[in-house]
Amino acid sequence: MIEKSMITLEFDKIKKILCNNAVSEEAGLKLAHLTPSLSEGEVKARINETSQARKLLDSLGTPPLASMKDIGMLLDLAQKGAMLVPEQLGQIDMFINACKRMKSYLKRAESLSINLAAYGASIDELSILADEIKQAIRNNQVDDNASAELRDIRRQMERINSEIKSKLDSILRSKKECFTEGYVSIRNGHYVLPVKREYKHMVSGSVLDISSSGSTYFIEPAAVARLKDELAILEIAESNEVRRILYELSALVADNAQPIRTNMEAMVALDFAFAKAKLSVDMKAVPANINTDRRIVIKNGRHPLLKQEECVPLNIQIGDGIRGVIITGPNTGGKTVALKTVGLLQLMAQSGLHIPCESADLCMNNAVLCDIGDGQSITENLSTFSSHITNIINILNHSNNESLVLLDELGSGTDPAEGMGIAIAILEELRKKECLFIVTTHYPEVKEYAAKTEGLINARMAFDRESLKPLYRLEIGEAGQSCALYIAKRLGMPAHILKKAYEEAYFSSHKEASVPDNDFLKDLPVNDKSRNSNPSSPARIQRQIQPRQINTRSERFNIGDCVMVYPEKKLGIVFSKANEKGEVGVQIQKKKTYINHKRLKLKVPADQLYPENYDFSIIFDSVANRKARKKMNQGHQPGLQIVYEDDIKE
Repeated sequence: MIEKSMITLEFDKIKKILCNNAVSEEAGLKLAHLTPSLSEGEVKARINETSQARKLLDSLGTPPLASMKDIGMLLDLAQKGAMLVPEQLGQIDMFINACKRMKSYLKRAESLSINLAAYGASIDELSILADEIKQAIRNNQVDDNASAELRDIRRQMERINSEIKSKLDSILRSKKECFTEGYVSIRNGHYVLPVKREYKHMVSGSVLDISSSGSTYFIEPAAVARLKDELAILEIAESNEVRRILYELSALVADNAQPIRTNMEAMVALDFAFAKAKLSVDMKAVPANINTDRRIVIKNGRHPLLKQEECVPLNIQIGDGIRGVIITGPNTGGKTVALKTVGLLQLMAQSGLHIPCESADLCMNNAVLCDIGDGQSITENLSTFSSHITNIINILNHSNNESLVLLDELGSGTDPAEGMGIAIAILEELRKKECLFIVTTHYPEVKEYAAKTEGLINARMAFDRESLKPLYRLEIGEAGQSCALYIAKRLGMPAHILKKAYEEAYFSSHKEASVPDNDFLKDLPVNDKSRNSNPSSPARIQRQIQPRQINTRSERFNIGDCVMVYPEKKLGIVFSKANEKGEVGVQIQKKKTYINHKRLKLKVPADQLYPENYDFSIIFDSVANRKARKKMNQGHQPGLQIVYEDDIKE
C-alpha cells in the first residue's frame, strides 16, 4: 500500500530525475532505491548532507566526479591474476586522476566548514600506481619508455625496417627494366617487388604472388627475407616484453585494489549527495525543518514536476489542533494537485531531499497513504467506486496516529446520498485514528461536518467567476463551491433554468447544507417570454421586496427568506410572515408548515436571493392553482376553485 501510494504521488519520477543527475552507475542504483526514512535522526542527517552538497555546488561549482564504469570489474580481473590491456589500465589511470582532482576540490571545501569535505581524507591519491601507468601507457599503447629492454628491442626493429626499405629501394633503382612499377608492394605481410614475367629469373628471391594476368610476379628478395627473419625474432621479443610489463602493472593494480575500492565508495557517496544537490538547484528548493509534533506547514510550496513559472504556490497548515483539512471547489481547480503536492513534498523531505517552497515545517510520518485518481480496472473487474473503497479500506488498515492520509473525491462514484454518508463515516474513522489527513470532496454535507467537528477545518480552491478560470490558490478556513451555477450563467443558460436549478439544489432538500452566496442570480437576463408577454397577466402582480423594518423578533422574517429550522437543521423558505402567535409559515421540501419564530435562524434574506418583483407563486403555489388564478383574474369562472393544502402547525 505504501509503495503504491508513492507511485501515485509520482515519487518514482523524482527518483528518475535523481538517477539522471548521477555520474556513476553505482550512485544511480543507490538513488533508484531511495525511500523515506522513519528515523528522525537519519532524515535530518540526509537533509544536512544535501544542504552541504548544495553549498559546495553554489560556492565551488561542479565537482570532478568519475563515472567509474567497469572499474570494479577490472579490479576483480586483476585480483584473479588476469592481464589488463592498455585501454583498461588507462581507465584505472583516469579514475585515479579524478580522485586526485576530487581530493583537491574537497580540500578547498574545508575553508567552508562543511563536513562533507571529510571525504577528502579517505581518498588515496595512489601516486605510485598512477606514475607507473603514466610512464608505461600512452594513447592506449605500451610506450617505448615502459622499460629499457623494450626500448632497445624497438630500436633494433626500427633499424631492420630501415635496412629492408633501403635494400628494396636499391634493387628497384639498379634494375628498373625488370619491374612493372617503381615502388615496393606488400603481400601477405612481406615486402615484395613487382617483377615482369620475363625477368623473374633475374631477381633472386621467393615468389609470393602472381598478378591475375600472369604478367607480374611479386618476389621477396633473398636479402630482404633474411632481414625479415631477424625482424620476426625481435617482434616475439617485443610481445614478450609488453606482456611482462602489462602483467606487472596488473599486479600493481591488484595490490592497490583496496584503496581503489575505498576511493570508489567515497566517489559514490559524493555522487549520491551531489545528485540531490543538483535537484535542489534545478527546483530552487530549500531544506525543510523536521518535527515530531504532528505539524505540517508549507509556505509557497510548488509541485516539483510542474513548470515553476506556471505553478501557483500552495500554502497549507495542519497540526496544532487541526487533524484534517477538507478541500472543496470547482473541478480542475487544483484540489488534486494540492493533495499531490503535500504528499510528494513530504516523501521528498523524509528521503533527505530539499523541497521547492519558500519554507516548510514537516512532521515525521510512518506512512503517506493516498487514494487519488480513477483506479478503474477492467482486468480486476473494479469500477471507480469499488477501486476507491478497496484503496480506502487498505488505507484504514495501515494508518495510525503517525500517518498522513490523502483522499481525493471522497465518496464519489456512487449514489450521492450514500456516497456522502460513506465519506463522513470515513472521515470520522480517520479522526478517531488521530492521523493527519487532507480530503477533497464536492459534498456540501461534508463541508458542514467539517465546520462543526473539532479538529477539522474547511478549505477551498479559489475560482474566478468572471473568467470561469480556476486560480489554483488554496484558501484555508472557508468551504468552496462547485461553481456549476456560475459557470452555467456565464455560458448563457436561461434565467428561469438557473433559478429552478438554484431552488432544487438548495431549497428542495432536507439535507443540512450551507447556502452559497447568490451573486449568480443578480442581473440575470429575462428569458422567460411567456411570463412577460401579457402586461395584465397575474404573474405581473409581484411582491416588491422592501427594506427591513424590524419591530419584534418574529417580524424579522419576510416572504422568500431562506431559514434554518431547528433542531432538525432543515432549510426552508418563508411563504408567510409571522401571525399573532409568532408562527412563521415555512415551506420545507414543498410542504408548508407554521413554525415558532424562536426555532428559526435567517440564512439568506429574500432580497439577496431573488430579483425585485419576483413572482413567489412560482415557488409556493401549484401549477393548477396558478392556472385557476389566471382565469379568475380574467372574469368569473363558475365551478373553478383554488385548493390549498391543509396548514400544519408543529
